Amino acid sequence: MQRLFAPWRMSYIGSIPPSGCIFCDFPARRDDHATFILHRGETCFTIMNIYPYNPGHIMVVPFRHVADYDELCDKELLEMHRTVRQWLRVIRKIMTPQGFNLGVNVGKVAGAGVAGHVHLHIVPRWNGDTNFMPVFGEVRVVPEALEATYGRLREGWDGEISGEE
Repeated sequence: MQRLFAPWRMSYIGSIPPSGCIFCDFPARRDDHATFILHRGETCFTIMNIYPYNPGHIMVVPFRHVADYDELCDKELLEMHRTVRQWLRVIRKIMTPQGFNLGVNVGKVAGAGVAGHVHLHIVPRWNGDTNFMPVFGEVRVVPEALEATYGRLREGWDGEISGEE
């Protein structure tokens, strides 16, 4: 039997769940690089998923601590979805995915990892990006370091925003 070593997963498996809400705590730290925050808007921010399904897996999150999608105000909904649209353009340009999964998991039973703070996932997809590893090995193979993806996404976002007039 061959083995695939994924030592970075140990920090996740052995970690003590945070006592607060990461989607409230991380923006308050004001250290976007350390917390993988890519963009701050007026009502929402964009953060990388540090346990991504695929490279470029990011989330758009309202600053306000809201558990359910239907509790978002119109201003938050509009900014959230406009931000998603901009990120789709950026990710297409720099990562050339063949598709995307967009999703909101509302509640723990629906798969929300942070059930108390609604957030929208953007997951770039490529033909053949799913294989036997998640099924048999219970591990995902992500071929790029988070820091490298962060740099490419920030640069792409800055280029997209500076290109708007």
